[in-house]
Parts: sequence; C-alpha cells; structure tokens
Amino acid sequence: MATVVATTVMVNVEPHAARLKSSTSPPPTPPLPNKSTIMEVVLGITTKDSVLIGTSKAFVRGVSVLNATDDKTVQLNPHSLMAFTGEAGDTVNFAQHIQANVKLYGMRYGVDLSGKAVASFTRNELAGALRSRKPYQVNLLIASYDQKTNKPTLNWIDYLAANVELPYAAHGYAAFYIMSLLDRHHRPGMSEEEGLELMKQCVAELRLRLPIEFKGIQVKAVDKDGVRSLDDM
Repeated sequence: MATVVATTVMVNVEPHAARLKSSTSPPPTPPLPNKSTIMEVVLGITTKDSVLIGTSKAFVRGVSVLNATDDKTVQLNPHSLMAFTGEAGDTVNFAQHIQANVKLYGMRYGVDLSGKAVASFTRNELAGALRSRKPYQVNLLIASYDQKTNKPTLNWIDYLAANVELPYAAHGYAAFYIMSLLDRHHRPGMSEEEGLELMKQCVAELRLRLPIEFKGIQVKAVDKDGVRSLDDM
C-alpha cells in the first residue's frame, strides 16, 4: 500500500509586501509650521489704487533674534511682490525659484505675468512640492497691480497650497489679533493714507498682545508705478 507524504512549502512574502507597501504608500504628511515662524508678522491691505505689505524685520528662532533687519519680501516682476514666512531654507529657496521663473517668462515672451497668473503659478509649484518627498514650509502673500484692469490684488497662499484672493490678509499669530480690526475698519475704496493708518492700528495691537519684539515693521506698496518702499513702522 502506497504512503502519501504531505509537505508544507513555506513562502516568505514579507519582502514582496514591503516592496508593495513602499511603492503604494502616499507621501508623508507635511509637518506643522515651526512655532518660531508663526510669531513673525506678515500682513497685507488693499486700497483703491495699491496694495500695502507689512513684514516684521526680526528673524526669530526660539528666544533669539538672529537678524534685526530681515527683509521677508522679494519682487517678482515690476508690479508683483511676494511676502513670505516659514522655515529659513524653504522660504529663500522657494522665493528665488518663483522669482527666477517669473522673470524668465517675461524675458522669453516679452510680457509680464499678471498678478492672478503669478499667484496661480506659485500655487501650482507649491502644490507639486507638497505631493513630493520634500514639501516647502512656506506661507505667502502676493501683492500685484494689474495694468489691464487697473486694480490691485492680494493673494493669500499657505503651506498646503490654498490660494485665495482677499481684500486683506495675514499669516501666523498676527492673524489671530488683527483680523477683527481689519473686518471692522477696512472698506473698499480706501486711500493709501487710510490704509497706512489701518496698518498702524494693526501693528499697535500686535505690540500690545504679542510678547515679542518685531524690530519694526517694513512696509512696501505695489501700485501702477511698481513696487515702492515706505517708512517703517
């Protein structure tokens, strides 16, 4: 009588499972912004004929002020200005990347991108990086003046690539304290002088509420004549 011997074959599936997991797993969720960076001030106010941008001059990490004259803005083209806050390396690298590509477009086609186009391009670049292994930790305000419509525009963009056009905006802890002031006092058709007065009220409120020294607020304006530097606050 024949005897049948049953044998069990052990197959190691762990390497295959690991490869499958690594090939299908989504990119990691970007971390929240550093607390030191959201203590920085970046705010924007639109007026009838211009956009006002205010940024804190202190470059802060923890309890240390590393630079008391930091410029958190970069001019993208003659009528567009980007203000940024976030991780030190990310902000500079991303701002230079956007600036170079916007200038390249103007040189290649002989026409400058509009504010809406600049904001859309910036948002797409940020969204693409967000879906990679190296997302940028940056929050942005883009102030522009459209020469075709003769209107100023202000775009709010965060590190998750959300893009919204707003009459006024801010990033970080500054937004917690000044949005009520802006809601109450901002109105369409404000003059530049009225916008500056409103910005002074916002800065005074921030100095009262936040336990940090900004080393002053750098103010710039974008209008039909281009980007201008105004007196610090």
